[in-house]
Amino acid sequence: MEAVDPTVFRLAIFVLAIFVGYYVVWSVTPALHTPLMAVTNAISSVIIVGALLAAAAHGGAGEAPTTAVWISKGAGAIAAGFAAVNIFGGFLVTQRMLAMYKKKSK
Repeated sequence: MEAVDPTVFRLAIFVLAIFVGYYVVWSVTPALHTPLMAVTNAISSVIIVGALLAAAAHGGAGEAPTTAVWISKGAGAIAAGFAAVNIFGGFLVTQRMLAMYKKKSK
């Protein structure tokens, strides 16, 4: 009996995650959207830590950086940039949504 190729297995998990994510997001009631957005921003702030670690990658002690190290640095910098945009944009959207619930002064 042959084992399933790990790439096919990971692709199947990714596709299932897309379907589950789609149904979870679209079933959220509007009242829960703002807290959910705040939690998503918190998750992005954890992701940025990993991106910064990847951007700070280096080879062994005293070794010249290899191509893989430069790819890791570049991918980490790009990921940190995207996560920063997601965090700040998410907080702006959350702030705007919370402003909609404030009572208007006469």
